[in-house]
Amino acid sequence: MTTLDALRTAPLFAQLPEADLRRLAEMAEPLSLAPGELLLREGDPGDAMYVVVSGELDVTKRSGGNEIQLARVGAGTIQGEMSAIEGRPRSASVRAITQVEVLRIPRDALLAVFAITPEAAFSVLQVVLNRLRSTESLLREREKLAGLGTLAAGLAHELNNPAAAIRRSVSSLEEAIVARDELRPPAAITELEPAEPAPALGPLDRSDRIEELEGVVGDSALAASLVDAGWTPGQLESAFDGLSADDAAGAAAWLAQTNTVRALLGEVKTAADRISEIVGAVKSYAYLDQAPVQRIDVRTGLDNTLLILQHKLRAGVDVMRDYAKDLPEIDAYGSELNQVWTNVIDNAVDAMDGRGALEVRAEPTADGGVKVTICDNGPGIPPEAQARIFEPFFTTKAPGVGTGLGLHISHTVVTRHGGDISVDSTPGRTCFVVTLPAHLPIQPSRQDQTPADRPAAH
Repeated sequence: MTTLDALRTAPLFAQLPEADLRRLAEMAEPLSLAPGELLLREGDPGDAMYVVVSGELDVTKRSGGNEIQLARVGAGTIQGEMSAIEGRPRSASVRAITQVEVLRIPRDALLAVFAITPEAAFSVLQVVLNRLRSTESLLREREKLAGLGTLAAGLAHELNNPAAAIRRSVSSLEEAIVARDELRPPAAITELEPAEPAPALGPLDRSDRIEELEGVVGDSALAASLVDAGWTPGQLESAFDGLSADDAAGAAAWLAQTNTVRALLGEVKTAADRISEIVGAVKSYAYLDQAPVQRIDVRTGLDNTLLILQHKLRAGVDVMRDYAKDLPEIDAYGSELNQVWTNVIDNAVDAMDGRGALEVRAEPTADGGVKVTICDNGPGIPPEAQARIFEPFFTTKAPGVGTGLGLHISHTVVTRHGGDISVDSTPGRTCFVVTLPAHLPIQPSRQDQTPADRPAAH
């Protein structure tokens, strides 16, 4: 097949006049690829587009360390047109599956044809829009799965600590009960309690108190346990009055073991309470078993988000919360707003490389809504990137690290609420500001919509 015939078979150029086709054919460069060879690499400059003459190729995009397949393409398709038109880095990779023949059309040649024949530009626009729709739909689903992965990772980390504490405490509790039951103190000893709850002692005072009690019970480990229970030398001497040295030692050991049992039970309760708190936060975060639209307090959503992301914050992020006491509740899709807080906070932590200061503020607006400001002290966003930060597929991260949809989705959610999201960034300080009204905007009925308002049929 000649270069001219190959261009004629491509739907993109089907409407081009013969003279324009010949001009394009003169500028096109035939290329061959072996199976497994890359045609385009994500992140490389967009200096040309390609027409597939024969063979099959895989189109993939890196996301979160994984290679996601977007499409499988064959003869007659075009590749790399979006980045070639914009002159920007490739947004996906294309690899040959079989032996492949393509035509390379330089960007300058493509733009020259567009200038001469507007129909060609319109054809490319249709191809680009269709590809954007399918790619965005696929990556939106991927972004949801990534969000679930972030949530699952946070839960696994947060639940593991109290669960491990319960396992340790229960194991030690069994040993402590067996050891205590082997002791046989006088009946009067089993009913004794410290005169007052254990005081909060500093390291030096605690060491002195242990040394004093050690003189009474003759064992430093027993003395430490009794000090933690609140016993004083005077109370023990009074309790052991009339007992032999052996009986007094046994009584001291029984009291110490009793305190150990109680302390371990306290640890189990604390860990169980922590698990209940985390589970409650997740249910609230996801608004499980609740209607989509709720009257919500955004402070709760912010706190739940911070709790779920605690595994990332704990590494070195200082969080400052400043919530207005008179913050009103608002009508909202609560779980969707929590996705916004997750995206913004997660990006801030990544920007600071896991170490820095995060400020989260919530305050009322004059019209009864709320304004949420989330700031970090990371390196900042370049001015040229700030104008595009909410565009789909735009990202300042390295290729494959992010899909470029997190902030786009956040913008869509906030807009759906009738609110506004903006960014202000300088080196050392980046702030995202989300303003939300008190009530959701009223969606017009179909009878109230003009044809232009109604969604297009697909």
